[in-house]
Amino acid sequence: MDLLSLLLLLSVPPAPSARRERGSDIREIALGMAPNSFDDQYQRCRLPMLRALPALNRSEFLLSRSYAEAWAKAAALWDRRDGLGSKRDGLGLLPPEQAIALVAYTMEETLYLEFNRAVRTVGRSRRDYLHNFHFKVLHFLLTEALRALRGAQSHPRCLRVFRGVNRIRFSARPGQIVRFGQFASTSMLRNVSDFYGTTTTFEVHTCHGAHISRYSTYPEEEEVLIPPYETFKVTGVTRHGDEVLIQLHSHGVHSRYNCAWFRGDGMGLVGW
Repeated sequence: MDLLSLLLLLSVPPAPSARRERGSDIREIALGMAPNSFDDQYQRCRLPMLRALPALNRSEFLLSRSYAEAWAKAAALWDRRDGLGSKRDGLGLLPPEQAIALVAYTMEETLYLEFNRAVRTVGRSRRDYLHNFHFKVLHFLLTEALRALRGAQSHPRCLRVFRGVNRIRFSARPGQIVRFGQFASTSMLRNVSDFYGTTTTFEVHTCHGAHISRYSTYPEEEEVLIPPYETFKVTGVTRHGDEVLIQLHSHGVHSRYNCAWFRGDGMGLVGW
């Protein structure tokens, strides 16, 4: 988790539901279901996706030099960790490509911003995903990594985490069902959340996020990564001056897409 990680939305153009207060640099954004998010869970197509990865990876690296450089840097960092006995420390749970994807995601690079900006918008259509989303491999590997980590015997079923945002005040209604619509970085530590911002603080009960600190560039931040498809029920909204606390409780999952690389829209996975 880098210094920019919880400020992603500052670089995203305001949605129709966003407004800027007069005389203030605080933006107001309404939480919702992030309908344009690319939220594939890859149910029943993991092996075909694995076979497609090498060719996809080569083409995506050619399209983005910054992506290729970040991946190479992450791979080198992971090799050093692995050589220092990472597997003996319990880090051998993931295959190397998934571990490298998590390292790359948490590095202090522009990759995080570019990737999540795309994740939030390319779900407009399958055509947009096929032709304009150049992070197909990273999206798949992160999704699979979170599933594997969450499925480990030692991983808690659900976690209480915090997410802090600076200069954006989100609004929501108790009882509303919402999604982050991107891979959302959170921390098990409230002071870490506060470091990234207190304009909006999310207190989140997540049952589909995974604890990734052992794979993070910043393990001391106790990061939990939440996938785009997890849904939450808003259980509380508390305003204190210019700051707001929004409490979210895991409600299940919702995906418009499943196996989009192989088939069209409309699978629509919903469940717990």
